[in-house]
Amino acid sequence: MEERPRRTPRPRIDRVYAESCLRTAGDDMPAHHWHPYYEMFYVETGACSYMVENDIYDLHMGDFLLIPPHTFHYTRYRFGPCRRAAVFFRAEDVGQAVRQALPGQGEFLARVQIMQAPEAQQAKVEALLERMVQENGRADRYTAPMLGAMLQELLLACCRVCAILQDVPEQIHTTDREIVRAARFITEHYAEPITAADIAAAAGFSPNYLSRKFREAAGFGVHEYLTFIRLRNAAHELTATGDSITDIALRSGFSNSNYFKDAFKKQYGCTPRDYRRKTR
Repeated sequence: MEERPRRTPRPRIDRVYAESCLRTAGDDMPAHHWHPYYEMFYVETGACSYMVENDIYDLHMGDFLLIPPHTFHYTRYRFGPCRRAAVFFRAEDVGQAVRQALPGQGEFLARVQIMQAPEAQQAKVEALLERMVQENGRADRYTAPMLGAMLQELLLACCRVCAILQDVPEQIHTTDREIVRAARFITEHYAEPITAADIAAAAGFSPNYLSRKFREAAGFGVHEYLTFIRLRNAAHELTATGDSITDIALRSGFSNSNYFKDAFKKQYGCTPRDYRRKTR
């Protein structure tokens, strides 16, 4: 079942769903979105970039990404064709025995997880995902329990054969220390009037070199990442506080409230006022 991405939030689901499709370079999601259920994303061929909350993950063949409910995320396909599979499920779809067997039990499902299937095991994992996609297309009285059973197998198989990457950098998921340093500088100083030169100095590069290197490593420009972090903070404050939109914009690093409103609508698909009304 192939489904084009929609704006936040996605509708609720009443069972496990599975889909697989081929994306081409530039075939990105139209907006950051969230949904009230889990998403398990797997790269079968190619590669893509996934922005989850404040983090950026570069995913390659054999990589899994587990995204908890109510977590903002966005996919970019910038490396050419990418075939990916996705499984969507609710907390109640995970059996108690399986939950207890997962690493850290409930803690495993409470946070974003990135896992890597060994090359020798990828065919087995992909065969299971293909069975789930095929079952999803049947849609008869047995589909829901069959997919529920296969979800338990998928979760346990991932934890048994996949490497769970615990030591990836906190803010941006790449092994390039200079890029991580730049991203962390942004997340620590986004509320200040920082410039590209400030960020480059923190990373030890010239602005032009950092701009090129950051985009190559992360798939997003430096200014784009800075704007995302600022907007993410603003979105949190719109939900958590009753402060004015102008004050929130200023605290989040925006000196121009009109620019803030335009950027917010572009990223979240609605105005700050509408976002506050929907999420409070």
